[in-house]
Amino acid sequence: MRAVQFTGVNQFSVADVADPSPGSGEVCVQLAAAALNHRDVWIKSGHYAGLQWPCLPGSDGAGVVQAIGAGVDADWLGRAVIINPSFQWGDREQAAGSTFSILGLPRAGTLAQKIAVPVTQLALKPVHLTMEEAAALPLASLTAYRALFCRAKLQPGERVLISGVGGGVAAVALQFAVALGAEVWVTSSSMDKIARAVALGAKGGFNYQDPAWSELALKTAGFFDVVLDSAGGDGFGRLIDVTNSGGRIVFYGATRGDSLLPVRKIFWRQISLLGTTMGSPADWQGMLGFVEAHQIRPIISAAFPLEQAAAAFALMERGEQFGKIVLRLAGGTL
Repeated sequence: MRAVQFTGVNQFSVADVADPSPGSGEVCVQLAAAALNHRDVWIKSGHYAGLQWPCLPGSDGAGVVQAIGAGVDADWLGRAVIINPSFQWGDREQAAGSTFSILGLPRAGTLAQKIAVPVTQLALKPVHLTMEEAAALPLASLTAYRALFCRAKLQPGERVLISGVGGGVAAVALQFAVALGAEVWVTSSSMDKIARAVALGAKGGFNYQDPAWSELALKTAGFFDVVLDSAGGDGFGRLIDVTNSGGRIVFYGATRGDSLLPVRKIFWRQISLLGTTMGSPADWQGMLGFVEAHQIRPIISAAFPLEQAAAAFALMERGEQFGKIVLRLAGGTL
């Protein structure tokens, strides 16, 4: 089969690799589409824990079950499915356990024409989604669902600020929060992305490159009950400035590095800082139910054939996307 293969730091190609074979309790999925995440870019650039070469990356995928291993119900054959990339979460809802991993490292991932995974990681493809939309769903939507609903416990009518709205998690978080009935605002360095967010239901947005953006946000919208962030870094203090007393800041990344926190502001205004990563099996089921109930369709920024994976990675590295970047694989667009 053909697959994206990393052979070293910033060394990758679309190569011929051996077809996977399902083991006991596993299935082989012929993938129709897969989607990129920033995790794949960090692995490619060597900025990720547990690196190993060669590596077949990719955490998001959708396709059709082609073969089954011992102990798997034959009814799975021929079914259109999506894959939960959150492996071995553990037995505590509060946080993942020591055996937790994400599909695409160390296990071979979805940027390939076929993949073998435990049948327990499968879910039927939501019927209202195309294969490309379904492939864009898993990692970002699972992360956004847990962040907003399980960690921040966002409620209808609350005011929420989503930072960096062009990213995959931020874009679907916008859709989720609007569907819930929250009042949503965003930040971005691109006025075009802010305009796109407004078209999707956001009330407005702010350019975080403007030194006075937080003052403008307070004047325009007021304080925010929930703030969702993945950047961290020097700008994190501004997020605290715009968070309501008793509000919650939930963050799932630190692309701009660690932050020096204004501790006095945090304790005096009783602000909760909530870290989050991926989601549990219960979060996965909750997310799928929410997507189906609200007929949410993931936003696809661009789609490329597998052989043009380099162009897909280049687009993500430039940060020009709004939503998910998809690769079209074997199996068509059922």
